[in-house]
Amino acid sequence: MEIDEFFKYRSELLTEAQDETGFFSASGFLNTILPAILDSKLIESEDYNEAFYSFPDSSLRLLGYSVNESGERLILYLVNEETLTEKNTDNLRVSQKAVYEMQFNKAQKFVLSAIKGDLSNELQETDGVNFLVNQLSSDAGLDEFDMVEFFLITATATVETRGTEMLSKQILFEEDSVKVRFKRDKLKMEKNIGLVKQVVDLNFLYSIHVSQGNRIPLLVEFEKKYHQKIEAIKAADERFFESYLCVLSGSLLADLYKDSGSRMLEKNVRSFLSFTKNSVNSGIKKTIREEPEKFLAYNNGLTITATGKEIKEENGKFFITSLTDFQIVNGGQTTATIFFSRKEGLDVGGIKIMAKINIAKQATEDELDELIANISTNSNAQNRVSKVDLKARSKAMVKLKSLSGSVLTPKGQRWFFERAKGELATMIRRSGSKDALKKYPKERQFTKEDLAKYYTAWGDSPYKVKKGGEKVFREFIEEISGEGKSKAVEIDRLFYENVIARIIMFRGMEKIYASAKIGNLRAAVIPYSISVIFNCTDGSGNERYFNFEKIWIEEKLSQNLSEYLLELMKLMNTLIKKYATSDDPSENSKTKDLWERVRECDELSCFVSSDDTKKIVKAYTMDKQEYKTRIAKYQKKEADFMLVQENIYIQNNGALFYQKLRDQYHNFTPLEKENLEKIIDSVYKHRDISMDLVEAERGIINKMIAYQPDILDAVTVNNDSIFQSTLDLIINRYNAAASDKKNIIAEFNLLKTEAEEKSIKNPAVWLEIGEQLSNGTSPTFQQVYVASSLLSGTKQAAPAGVALLPLNTELMRRMIEWAGIKKALTNGELNYISDYTFGLKILTPFHEANIRRHLDTLIKKGFKI
Repeated sequence: MEIDEFFKYRSELLTEAQDETGFFSASGFLNTILPAILDSKLIESEDYNEAFYSFPDSSLRLLGYSVNESGERLILYLVNEETLTEKNTDNLRVSQKAVYEMQFNKAQKFVLSAIKGDLSNELQETDGVNFLVNQLSSDAGLDEFDMVEFFLITATATVETRGTEMLSKQILFEEDSVKVRFKRDKLKMEKNIGLVKQVVDLNFLYSIHVSQGNRIPLLVEFEKKYHQKIEAIKAADERFFESYLCVLSGSLLADLYKDSGSRMLEKNVRSFLSFTKNSVNSGIKKTIREEPEKFLAYNNGLTITATGKEIKEENGKFFITSLTDFQIVNGGQTTATIFFSRKEGLDVGGIKIMAKINIAKQATEDELDELIANISTNSNAQNRVSKVDLKARSKAMVKLKSLSGSVLTPKGQRWFFERAKGELATMIRRSGSKDALKKYPKERQFTKEDLAKYYTAWGDSPYKVKKGGEKVFREFIEEISGEGKSKAVEIDRLFYENVIARIIMFRGMEKIYASAKIGNLRAAVIPYSISVIFNCTDGSGNERYFNFEKIWIEEKLSQNLSEYLLELMKLMNTLIKKYATSDDPSENSKTKDLWERVRECDELSCFVSSDDTKKIVKAYTMDKQEYKTRIAKYQKKEADFMLVQENIYIQNNGALFYQKLRDQYHNFTPLEKENLEKIIDSVYKHRDISMDLVEAERGIINKMIAYQPDILDAVTVNNDSIFQSTLDLIINRYNAAASDKKNIIAEFNLLKTEAEEKSIKNPAVWLEIGEQLSNGTSPTFQQVYVASSLLSGTKQAAPAGVALLPLNTELMRRMIEWAGIKKALTNGELNYISDYTFGLKILTPFHEANIRRHLDTLIKKGFKI
């Protein structure tokens, strides 16, 4: 039942929101679910400004706000705290719209009171919410904001009852508006600010979760919302897409941008372009002002993609009434310029823009991404927009995923890099166990968005990190891929160790800032402070490089470094407030201008020239020769354990697991059924599984999570971990040798010798594995399977007379039948053999040896082979 899945997911989210000490807070929950809202493309960045306000006589709390890059959208994050602590799920089912409406009304009243200036007397001067209230009551703020979006975050399931069945339900809210008056350059102005309401409930969060982070398609209803039908000419109708040509009005485009902002833009374009008032194209603006009738002739027009359409045909003409998954892939700058021109008072109603609309047909999410990316690249061929691979499948991301699976920390721990959304959750569902959460606790997990933030923070652009979102990820990808530079960054063990050290530094500073209660500018103070350290070391030009190896080895910040960073962050908190040019220093910290004022100020100059700074720089840097020596340690090709690890996940599930999925779920495609048969056969025979088949298996599991999770949960998974233990031993020995510059072959020859001394079966496999690892090649699953004899204790010789017999399913069935009739084995022994005969458990070398002993017993009692 879907509602039950919502509440299971709720438990996971509440657990994830706890910090390392188990402490839970509403802010922790907000930070946990913000990535999902970002994935939906309803917001541009996870970054928000802390602003706490408790609504009277209510469990509703305002926790923060953000402003989009172009400045016209104010987003308020509201959390219903009561829904986070409620234990009884019956009280967490909401069927009435009025429940949410009441909370939105409180938030709306707060905004209206702020606009009127009625809240000033209620608030303390030190309240973080003061910045927000002051902005809403100012002429500048009212001029800037055209839309206020309320995100009501609630850990409830929105439901409806049909007969005896309870189903999920979506509740939508009409857009409201408030008329405001303000002054612009001493002139009295008047306008309407839109008020948009969005419920972020368990339905919404679970939907993003099972879709693996895919965006929520933007639906543009031209006729219903904008009272327009777009007359279009059908220009092409191909297998995968159809194209239409049309003309759009400037007023319509301005309205679209006001309502949806950068959500309309394809991610490669969105991450590249800067949409601020200062980025308005002066040429386009001049045409709007002086020659609006010539706009169509001068402008190249728009290229738009969609995945669905509603079209009316009237008197032989086509009229587009709505488009689903609307994205502008070329013409974003034009659209933003039209919007800001109207905002400045120019009349855009008379201008016309040519548009080409490409509608994809029968495309998967990946195929759609590829199609849109290609259209974007070709549409922007004459512009500066460059294409970078922003997907999880890029070579750099795949290599980092491989390193996260093979590189151990000095304490023998692994970090989990979630290359694609939902990877960890999928791993847990595949294995039927939450052991992965113990192996990879929250503090040792990171996403590709985290990676971009932590990596980019080490530099002289902290204001970019503060912005967050796709722009930071693009900057990261461009840097490591060598986009616009002479050389790409080498993704190797050294790179990975440095990345983990940077994560430890950033997160360590977050803890220091919070525990010291420095203030509410953490998201700005930390990247600003890290940039100060960068400028004192790598960025100083003195050929002194920060030694991240120290943090990597200690796996934490040392006491002296922590104390220094505390003082630096205290100073930075003060400086950001002092040198901010607006009443909202958190928003102002996103500007290059503020960073340059802080960087050049006397207070910071005095701090970085202090004895404390000199001591830290001396303790945590290395010279050029030491830096080269460290690089030289990592020249060897790194083994990639990803495929063999994936094999073990699948092999541990057992053949019966996949047989039950095949038999109980009836909506698999023919190809999925074929792949399941291949997986079952490979698991049954302990054969290696190709990466293509691994990807197919992952897709099958994700499909089950999305559409039939109850079947997945009902299937028993075999968690015999001897294969995993064997691989862990291999990885541990490999890492120890690689870290200490030991001979890898010699290390694995020691394991071969150990196996020989214990008379373990097939000892030579250890030397084979060592030789492969020495050349950067990981072992196969077959080799791990054979090598597991060392851990299981399987000896070279089985009981006399049966050592060479093939132990297959047919033979074991005959053993069970004969022993049952003759009562030659106990019921426990018969059940033991049955488990492995019918695939209930994995037949490891250890268990194979035991069954051969039972076979020897039966032969002595008269059983014929």
